[in-house]
Amino acid sequence: MDLTQFSLEGKVALITGGSRGIGEATALGFARAGADVVVTSRKLPDLERVAGAVKDLGRRSLALATHVGRMDQIKDLVEKVVDEFGRIDILVNNAATSIDAPAIDLEERAWEAVMNLDLKGLFFLSQAVARVMRDNNGGSIINISSSAAYKPSPQNCVYAIAKAGVLMATKTMAQQWHAHNIRVNGVAPGPTDTRLLNAGWANLPEEQANMIKFGTIAQVIQGRIGEPSEIADAILFLASNASSFITGQTIVVDGGMVL
Repeated sequence: MDLTQFSLEGKVALITGGSRGIGEATALGFARAGADVVVTSRKLPDLERVAGAVKDLGRRSLALATHVGRMDQIKDLVEKVVDEFGRIDILVNNAATSIDAPAIDLEERAWEAVMNLDLKGLFFLSQAVARVMRDNNGGSIINISSSAAYKPSPQNCVYAIAKAGVLMATKTMAQQWHAHNIRVNGVAPGPTDTRLLNAGWANLPEEQANMIKFGTIAQVIQGRIGEPSEIADAILFLASNASSFITGQTIVVDGGMVL
């Protein structure tokens, strides 16, 4: 095995949802592997902290506040990255939101808020970046789906639907963009120790929150919640040449929850 295949030396990566959790862990992992990293999300202060940590690892970094769910901001984001770095070799579509509501109670505005960020924004940012990659000899796109795409929660219906859409978006992009030397793959995390997961328990009474938390853990064969760095490791593999013969696939990293 040639471990240099995991190197991202000389690559430029753009990571959405890069201010914390899986996005932050991925940014730092990419930097350690040699990539320059652009992180984006809606709030600049947390992004600047992550960009600073990337720079401390000896890599170039840029923090850009962007709402990927707003189509007018996508073009500006891509142009700023290209102006600064000249290229984009890797895109990680990690930004997402979730609204807890059963299907029978879901409101249209909640549907649109989740779909615009989790699926629509993911697709059109990928499209914009793919056009840059097409002119620069290709690249790698990694879409973050979820185990919820395979095993939905009654309270997370729109999130599960959006993440299932990400699975097909990944296959479609991979099929249509391979001619431009663009590989497209996905990672589907199970319950992971992030603010998005913990927010679902934060406003509940302690007894109810613990019931849901430990009920979730009980569904995981390995008996624990995952760490962001464990998801980032799978993303790094798909971003690197170590996965050069893989496209259109989504790796489930969930401790066996889907089983």
